[in-house]
Amino acid sequence: MRRFLLCAIPLALFSSYAAAVKVEVLQTKLDHPWSLAFLPDNRGMLITLKGGQLRLWQSGKGLSDPLTGVPKVWAEGQGGLLDVALAPDFTQSRRVWLSFAEADSEGKAGTAVGFARLSDDLKHLQGFQTVFRQQPKLSTGNHFGGRMVFDGNGYLFIGLGENNQRSTAQDLDKLQGKVVRLTDEGKIPPDNPFVNMAGARAEIWSYGIRNPQGMAMNPWSDVLWLNEHGPRGGDEINIPEKGKNYGWPLATWGVNYSGLKIPEAKGQIVAGTEQPIFYWEKSPAVSGMAFYNSDTFPQWRQKLFVGALKEKAVIVLSVKGNTVAEEERLLQERGQRIRDVRVGPDGYLYVLTDESDGELLKVSP
Repeated sequence: MRRFLLCAIPLALFSSYAAAVKVEVLQTKLDHPWSLAFLPDNRGMLITLKGGQLRLWQSGKGLSDPLTGVPKVWAEGQGGLLDVALAPDFTQSRRVWLSFAEADSEGKAGTAVGFARLSDDLKHLQGFQTVFRQQPKLSTGNHFGGRMVFDGNGYLFIGLGENNQRSTAQDLDKLQGKVVRLTDEGKIPPDNPFVNMAGARAEIWSYGIRNPQGMAMNPWSDVLWLNEHGPRGGDEINIPEKGKNYGWPLATWGVNYSGLKIPEAKGQIVAGTEQPIFYWEKSPAVSGMAFYNSDTFPQWRQKLFVGALKEKAVIVLSVKGNTVAEEERLLQERGQRIRDVRVGPDGYLYVLTDESDGELLKVSP
């Protein structure tokens, strides 16, 4: 794949673009929100809070009490209640999927995923069952990943961090640093790439991932895109394809936080590993992302919106095929960490800020 370097954008351009954005604060006092999912028929949105609560927000009603039936989560470090996604057949099954950090008796944690039925009154999750667990449990609070995306065929992709245990991302007998693919019942599809390989986990779709924080299906190619944190430098956007190795920690465009080389790294481009389609030399600490494919605001079509935690912005990129170029940054003047970015059914951009007094924002050009 070709590589596209980050171009310097004049600050004046950022400022002028930001001035043209309308921001409506829909909700405040959200304690570190992590993700949101839109309910059909304009019935509001489900919002996860990292500490373990699932809340419903509705226009004109505001924020609900916490829903009951949510699994117990390990809310330590970067762990907690993470992503929320509706099953493709939600209108029939009313199935809500959650990802979360889960610990064992020794205090080590990993990412878990399960589903439950959302009650008709929108107040309860009924019969939650955990159908996937990251094994082995290795995290002491770092690099859970946790994003979930359904493709057009009903398969569920889950992005998993390497728990800050670098070498595990290359180990096919472990679920660290992987993208996994499951059926809509949490089973292993028979056409997963490592189903028949001895010593490999059959759930794995692709590997060599450090800490995925945003995933979305590209609406124009119908393939999965993923962003991930690099170490110091080297945040990436990848297209995780079946059975392929995305390099971490053998290939990276970043260095250790100390400034020294990653011990396992063999270079920036390493034979047998895939190159990102885009990377940042200076890490913005990417988070949730969303493609814009709505007719509501034509000027935003063919754009990819990516949240940034460290740089406290929404990054706007243009997409042409598998070519990505950075254009602008939004919301920097607000000075808030951006955790999730979604395009609503109405074509507006919805943003969650990762703060103790986090906000739900509705954004338009």
